[in-house]
Amino acid sequence: MKDIFIVVPTLDPDEKIMETFINDLHKEFNNILIVNDGSAEIHDDFFKSLEKKGLEVFKHYKNLGKGRAIKNAFNYLLNKYPNIKGCVTCDCDGQHSVKDIKKIAKAVLDNKESLILGVRDFDQDNVPFKSHYGNIITRNIFKILIGLDITDTQTGLRGFSKYVMYKFIDVEGERFEYETNMLISCKEEDIDIDEIPIETIYINSNSNSHFHPLKDSILIYRLFAKYFLSSFSSFIVDIILFCIFFDILGIKSKILAATILARIVSSIYNYIINSKLVFKNVSLSSLIKYYVLAIIQMFMSGCFVTYLSFLLKGFPVVAIKIIVDTLLWVINLVILREFVFKGKKK
Repeated sequence: MKDIFIVVPTLDPDEKIMETFINDLHKEFNNILIVNDGSAEIHDDFFKSLEKKGLEVFKHYKNLGKGRAIKNAFNYLLNKYPNIKGCVTCDCDGQHSVKDIKKIAKAVLDNKESLILGVRDFDQDNVPFKSHYGNIITRNIFKILIGLDITDTQTGLRGFSKYVMYKFIDVEGERFEYETNMLISCKEEDIDIDEIPIETIYINSNSNSHFHPLKDSILIYRLFAKYFLSSFSSFIVDIILFCIFFDILGIKSKILAATILARIVSSIYNYIINSKLVFKNVSLSSLIKYYVLAIIQMFMSGCFVTYLSFLLKGFPVVAIKIIVDTLLWVINLVILREFVFKGKKK
């Protein structure tokens, strides 16, 4: 696999573990790029020893984060090796076996337009508690908000063809959130994700990881905020307007009338937010599909609220409206993602 590079982002490594890992890796791969992401000076001799073995070492003067290390590695390799077929990123702490790295490298050659993920089994006994439940939470968030069913959202063993490397250079994120943004970008750019089962290895309960549970988790989970806040803010605008119109209208069918008036205003706000900030797909097609959906859901909301308010006499109309529209909001998010705004972004 001479046209595949192995990229190893590294920060203040456990030299003994990394040296063993690199020696085993070097027996199978000649093309290895170590990204020294601003490690302390005490590691300088170690990195020099790797260069003497024929490995390439790319150094950041100061720590810039794993995301920046990977993006700079992509840029470096694409410039220096224009005929490269792709690369595989792996962690430096011995948690990825050489056998599995070879599997991912082969998959890169077989799937030139896909992101390849080496996925672990989080149900095994050796998986740390925080990793097991952290993955469950993130998997479900991806499934509900993004529409991706991914087994291992935080795996560091990933394969990229030359095409995918190029696409991911512009993806936002400097630290661990970059790897999450990659997955979101796959959905937005219609890049397939292929999952390859790998061995689940945790050394010393992953104590050598530079992942900061609080800071890095905030960076990762805030990536999903736009998907929730865009719809939730539109939901709040719609409810407030409904209350205003419902209060001032004196006509008999004021529930339906208030629903229509509120939705006319809130739909404009919702379309602008979704088309420009969330799905980034402004087009006549998306506009038409959006308003077909908005009209259907507007009448569904008005009819359901009217019927339930008649059925549940004495129950606050606004409370019924909130319950009905909450259920419709979940359905609406899926339809917006999979139908209205699906497609290449302009």
